Amino acid sequence: MAEHVTIPDHMLAAIASHRQACREPMAAFFYDLPALAARGRAMKAALPPGVELYYAIKANSEAAIIDTLAPVVDGLELSSGGEIARACACSTPRPWVLSGPGKLDADMRDAMTRGVEAFHVESLGEVSRLQAIAASLDRLQAVLLRINPALPPDLSSRLRMAGTATPFGIDEAQLADAVRAVDDAPNLTLVGFHVHAMSHQQCEQRHQRLLASYLERWPRWRALARHPERVTQLNVGGGIGVNYLQPSAQFDWPGLCQALGQRLEAMREPPLVRFEIGRFLSAFCGYYVIEVLDTKVSHGEGFLVCRGGTHQFRLPAAQGHDHPVIHLPREPRRASAGERRPWTVVGQLCTPKDVLSRQQPLQGVAVGDLLVLPLAGAYGYNISHADFLCHPRPDQLFVGDSREARRPQRAEPVS
Repeated sequence: MAEHVTIPDHMLAAIASHRQACREPMAAFFYDLPALAARGRAMKAALPPGVELYYAIKANSEAAIIDTLAPVVDGLELSSGGEIARACACSTPRPWVLSGPGKLDADMRDAMTRGVEAFHVESLGEVSRLQAIAASLDRLQAVLLRINPALPPDLSSRLRMAGTATPFGIDEAQLADAVRAVDDAPNLTLVGFHVHAMSHQQCEQRHQRLLASYLERWPRWRALARHPERVTQLNVGGGIGVNYLQPSAQFDWPGLCQALGQRLEAMREPPLVRFEIGRFLSAFCGYYVIEVLDTKVSHGEGFLVCRGGTHQFRLPAAQGHDHPVIHLPREPRRASAGERRPWTVVGQLCTPKDVLSRQQPLQGVAVGDLLVLPLAGAYGYNISHADFLCHPRPDQLFVGDSREARRPQRAEPVS
């Protein structure tokens, strides 16, 4: 049980209000927009001089989330044509970059016509395609080369995206060829390098060493360019993880920023460093709320069968963890007098993999009670297989949205 995770009063009120309006058992996402904005401001305030914060909207690209963070962050990081459309519809226009492998020519052309700040180039072939598109539009386009650097094993994390064979970036051994290709492209200008090596990094000291390894190589990378004075940006990606198992023990962001600031101060020609943070920005604002439909014991194990499941909140299955659970009983007095025992929380799908959390000690759980899964604001609903079994899509409620009085809204189809 997530006993050390608390739900703010205004979120409890929103959950209660929505439940009263539901005709069927509830499964819905709630997003605390004031908390999201406050988190963005705090993360931005911790940055040292010469460091920027972009929001990687792949973590959660709902319009209300983007509109809440856009006035706070320095810009947005996008990875598809669909994300371009969402970012350009933002109520607060922000600079944005386009990243990711397998970019479509149509998306790159669309990005240029909509004013993309820079492309993160993933391969030599992409350099050639980007040059042709920029030439057809008579545009001089800024690019950063994404590097797949060699990394020592002790700097790894659960999900490696560099330092090994991956579809991401250009091997460091081929970097000179890539720099030369950009320098030879008349419509492209090299402004920096991008390194996104890993995801789910929860150790601040390990991430500190990772950034230090980039900065040590920065002068060597920059010197490869024909015009090194134009090469000023080092995008260090994101990859900072969320501790779902111990929500009170999170990554030390201020500590990382302080160490980074000291290292940049010691450099003769430091780059402009840019973070692209997704999960670590938006995860904390979200709550997935599900209603208990049935309680049962099978072979000695207790199961809570709930409305919803991994088709709406795939995060625990994708991460391979047992998500924290908060119990909101319909009748608190009855629950406090009930039996305390471990429960496995499952959904409605016809598969034994539809498990949200195992062996959670909960007291007096009964049909009709609500379970709240916090830390649901990133890579939850938007990565889920929502059409499986044709269950209805969950409502998404954005609490504290000042733009308009938003009614519970059905989610858009997951692409």
